[in-house]
Amino acid sequence: IALVGREREIAEAVRLIVSTTPGERPMRPEFGCRIHDFVFAPADQMTAAAISDEVTRAVTMWEHRVDVEAVDVLQAPGDEATFYIDIHYRLKATNSRYNLVFPFYVIPGE
Repeated sequence: IALVGREREIAEAVRLIVSTTPGERPMRPEFGCRIHDFVFAPADQMTAAAISDEVTRAVTMWEHRVDVEAVDVLQAPGDEATFYIDIHYRLKATNSRYNLVFPFYVIPGE
């Protein structure tokens, strides 16, 4: 059995935090990130800023092995329903910098 390395383990933990909706885990109902609250929000800069704040809050709260340096939320070129969440973080143990891009899709209003 092969185990993942420390950097990959942390990247997977960050991805898990962002993709988990609070209440999804019965034994830890507050765990996760509330970005799914924005699925029906307008695809604009206010929503992008709110997503950035929520991702920063969730990763800072649940992943103590990293320092979140920035969370950029950018709209995909030519696709108003897709945001790319670019999480820039630094490992506390090694001071190495990494980033993780997480796609997020909204349902645009009619």
